[in-house]
Formats: sequence, C-alpha cells, structure tokens
Amino acid sequence: MKTSTPIIFALLTFLACTSNRSEKADDPKSVQTYSIPKFVDSLAFQKMNDAFPVIEKIYRDQMEKNHFPSIAFGVIANGQLVYSGSFGKSNLKDSLPASNKSLYRIASMSKSFTAMAILKLRDEGKLNLLDPVSKYIPEVISAGALTTDAPPINIQHLLTMSAGFPEDNPWGDRQLADTDQELLQLISLGISFSNVGGTTFEYSNLGFALLGKIITNISGMPYQKYITENIMKPIGMNDSKWEHSEVPKDKLALGYRWEDDTWKEEALLHDGAYGAMGGLICSIEDFSKYVSLHLDAWPPRNSEETGPVKRSSIREMHQPWRFNNLFSDAKNRMGESCPTVSGYGYGFGWRKDCEGTVRISHSGGLPGFGSEWRIYPAYGVGVVSFSNRTYGAPSAANAIALDTLIKMAGLKPRSLPPSEILNQRKNEIAKILQSWDEQHTNIFAENFFLDLSKEKWNTTAEKIMTEAGNIVSVSQVVPENQLRGSFSMVGVKKTIHVFFTLTPEAGALVQQLDVEVKE
Repeated sequence: MKTSTPIIFALLTFLACTSNRSEKADDPKSVQTYSIPKFVDSLAFQKMNDAFPVIEKIYRDQMEKNHFPSIAFGVIANGQLVYSGSFGKSNLKDSLPASNKSLYRIASMSKSFTAMAILKLRDEGKLNLLDPVSKYIPEVISAGALTTDAPPINIQHLLTMSAGFPEDNPWGDRQLADTDQELLQLISLGISFSNVGGTTFEYSNLGFALLGKIITNISGMPYQKYITENIMKPIGMNDSKWEHSEVPKDKLALGYRWEDDTWKEEALLHDGAYGAMGGLICSIEDFSKYVSLHLDAWPPRNSEETGPVKRSSIREMHQPWRFNNLFSDAKNRMGESCPTVSGYGYGFGWRKDCEGTVRISHSGGLPGFGSEWRIYPAYGVGVVSFSNRTYGAPSAANAIALDTLIKMAGLKPRSLPPSEILNQRKNEIAKILQSWDEQHTNIFAENFFLDLSKEKWNTTAEKIMTEAGNIVSVSQVVPENQLRGSFSMVGVKKTIHVFFTLTPEAGALVQQLDVEVKE
C-alpha cells in the first residue's frame, strides 16, 4: 500500500501536536520560581511531648464524663502517628481493653474515603463531577424533583450535600445494611425533597450511598473493594474492614448505648449499600495513615507525587464548596470573640475563624459508636478519636486537645518566604522611592502611570522622603502570596510603610503601590 508524502507529513504533525499537548497538560511550566511555605521552628513538634500527659487527661475526662465504655485517640504530625492512647474497654462482656489497634466503626468519617474515590475516578477521566447522576444510575430519573426548574442532580451535588435531599440522621444509619436493589428501589419510587437541588446544604447519607453506587458501576467492582484496593492498601491501611464479621473478635470494638445508668450493647449493623456513608471499621493506628495522607497534601509544592490520589485532588476535597453557616458569637481558646464561617467540601466540614485558621474535620455517629477527626493544614497537625457509645463523637475533646498541643508546644502555622520576583521588586521599589529615576520606571505595569502620572509619583516620592528623612534600614518583605506583599523603610524621622501587588504577566510588574508615612 502506497502512502503519499503529504499524508505522512500530516500524520507526523498530528502526532507531534498531540505529544506537545500531553506534555503541557502533564508537566506544566512556570515563568517564575515558586516559594514554598515552611515551618520557621521545626523543633516545635518535639515540644508536643510535654503536652501528651495533659492530652491523656483530656480524653480520659471526656470518656468518664460522657459514659464512654472506651476511648482511643491519636496525634498525627510529621507524617506519622506521634502519640496515641486509650482508656476503658472495647468489649465489656469479655473485658477487652481498648488500644490503638482496636477496630471501631467510624461511621460518617467514611464519607471522605468515598469522596476521594470519586475524585480518583475523575482524575482517571472516568467521570466528570458535573455529570448528572442519572448517567451512571438511570433509576435517578425516577427520583423526581421539587420544582420543574430544578437542575438534574449531579455528582458534585452529592459530594457537597446539596442535592436537595432531606437531612436523614438517624434514619440513614439504620439503612446501612440495605442491598443495592433496595437502594435503587427507594430511588425508583420517588424521593421526598426538602430543598431544590444545587441551592442549599443539608446533610444527606442517601447522597453518599448513591456515590458508592456510582463507584461500583464505573469501576466494575463493589465500592468497598475499590476503596480498599485503590486508597487504603496503598497507604498501609491493612487492618481496616467494612464488614464487622471479618474482624477478629479480640480486635473488634463492640458498640453500646448508655441507658438507665448502665451500658446496653447495640446490635452491630452489617455492611451494605449505605456503607459508603458510614460503614468503615478502623483502628487509630490505621486511620492515622489516612490523616497523614491529608496533611501531606499541604503545602502545594513541586515534589514527586507519592499517594494514591493527587495532592491537588486532596486539597480540592478540603475547599468549602458549599457555604453552611456563620457563627458570629464564636470564641477562640482564650474566650475572646472570634466569628467563624463554615462550609462543606467533598466529604469534609470546613471552618475558618477570624484569625484565618482553617480547620478540616468530620465526625461520625452510629448506634454504638461515635468518632471525629480534625486537622489544621497550616500547622501540619491533626487528632483523631473513637468511642464505642451511641453517637458519642469526642469532638469537644479533639478541639481542646488540638488547641492545647498548639499552645503548649508553641506551634505556628507555616510561614511563606518571599518569592524571588517579590524580593526583586521590593528592592527596586525601595531604590526608586529614594531616588526617582526615569530609567528605573520599567518595573511598573502599563496601567501604573495611567492611574497616577509620573509627575505626580515623582512629587509623592519627594514628599514622603522629606517626611521620613534619610533611610537607615529597609525591612524584609512580608508576603501575602507569591505576587503581593509589604515592607517598611525606616527613616531618621519617620517610617514609610509600602504595599505592592504584581501583575500576572511574565516578569510580573508592579501594578499597585501604596505608600504611607507613620511616626
């Protein structure tokens, strides 16, 4: 068969273009050097050791105050479980003491595993978060809608608890063992909606059960197996199970409720279609590896990917995709007013307080069990705890423990060093303010002198230098990000405070410059 030269040339050109597109997509190039946030005091984590006896007391007191048969907890930092403890009995009948290897049902803390599996499938090109759920579960078409103008329920709606389904605790807990057929039948008979989809956050176990079904249908295997093989085992979570009958009896924590001043054993629920919302059974030792995976996603950086899911996808899970609430009367650890906003990400709760501290967390509760974990990504630390009392989530103990660790060890969030271009422009700004020279005005963007003329800037520079006097020192630039920051110029009479912002173009130029003279 003869092939003409033009056809060969066209084919080679197509392959070359395809190769280039792939390279650009997989290996993005930057026009600047990235400055990575760092811990200024790397030894602070070692100081946490002094806090561990205090942390133990916090959890013991929580257990006794709330009638937990047992509590197990762990502190995670530097990519590992740095401390763990436990009190009480994981099995009252056989008098088995709890340990960091005891396996507790973690309830809704399972949701983030389901969300992570969805993002992994997304990253592999097998779904889009904006795909309608009916594309993968046709029965959803029969679910109906609250209004005729309601949007089709999509995958992101399920991830962010905004599909319009009603809050379904504790009804959803009792559906844990339902079969896929029962889940699909429920949908096919129509859903009672509390809100129009895509407008409002409302906690939904049903939504995550549907996400589990999507994972099953796309992967061709039960969602439990997909999550176990593709997320849990790659990070060493080898003891965690979905079905309690598969757990060795000497490791399984039994569940109890406190009633009539005594503990009464709760029947363990079997795994099923709703397990994607709350069926996972974990130990502190195993779960700490998962916490480390999430902490390791921060900060963004150029190092090699080592986890089962891309770091960017994990950070995506941590974003507040759906606004939830404003707590205007919230207080900080010192009891001072500190308003806080909250939202929901992908299988996570998100909070940011008045000081800018971000907390990622999720609790869990089922008949016989309560759990919670939380991380402060900027601080690189997290805690997790389990109890075996109905809806006994130790959230309060985790909050106190984490704040205590930070305070006693003097932990500080990562600090962002100035980028090379920010430092360069800072030095150039300091120089030009002291001696206005037309030769150096090429550091300014095209908008700069349209917003305020060169003549006016020349006059302004002369005025502030006269007020400040000769400059005796220039501070380091304090960055807000890679392209924005502030610094001070200390004069013999007064101090000049400078704030500047750079443009998005290559070679980032100064687009905004604010100067203020203070005593």
